[in-house]
Amino acid sequence: MHAPIELADIAADVLARIRERAPRVHCITNSVAQQFTANMLLAAGAVPSMTISADEIGAFVAGADALLVNLGTSDRERKSAIEVAVKTAAEKELPWLLDPVFVDRSPTRAQFGRTLLAARPTVVRLNHAEFAALSGNKAESDAAARFARANATIVALTGGVDIVSDGPRHIAIANGDPLMAAVTAMGCAGAAFVCGALAVQADAWLATLAALAAFGVAGEVAAQAAQGPGSFAVGMIDALHRLDRATLRARIKAS
Repeated sequence: MHAPIELADIAADVLARIRERAPRVHCITNSVAQQFTANMLLAAGAVPSMTISADEIGAFVAGADALLVNLGTSDRERKSAIEVAVKTAAEKELPWLLDPVFVDRSPTRAQFGRTLLAARPTVVRLNHAEFAALSGNKAESDAAARFARANATIVALTGGVDIVSDGPRHIAIANGDPLMAAVTAMGCAGAAFVCGALAVQADAWLATLAALAAFGVAGEVAAQAAQGPGSFAVGMIDALHRLDRATLRARIKAS
């Protein structure tokens, strides 16, 4: 467990390393999320790439520092790219995050999600409905911790309060703003930002909680000047770009 000030300093240090090292994050993600995700990574200081081309995916992942696998657009080409990307990440010992978008909507997608889960992603970032679909259990009590232990992964269970657990360690982060749910690809971009943190912080649990807390704080800052979802989306990119230690210390809410 970390006190809010300690967590704020961890998040600030992780963000500083992203800005200093400019890690490469390869994203296999929603077709509707690509531009916003890329802009958010650039604002944080990371370098995005997005190709799913069969003759390029292996090389792009091999040259990356972290991998995002998002199931939001689940077509044949992306499935093939994901299989190559996950295999390459394992060979290169790269951290990777599984974002099993809409596995609660389709049995076929849920099965593919379970197959990817068996490949041992570093982090699984999912909402309550997706958690229930993959685990077979409601996201109650210590369900996230049990799931993390059973699958040797970090669970980032997102919602009004984000839960990050690796089994023994567990933290709740209460940052964010309701406007974040009104912008397409906000969650996808947040997952990509976690990948940037994974690239510079060896402790994946710390990387995940630091990124989610910083992303939530950026959302709060952006919401202050927003007139609605459109201005909020632009403001979110600016807020993440400008985020500093003092703001994180003043705003992080964790328990």
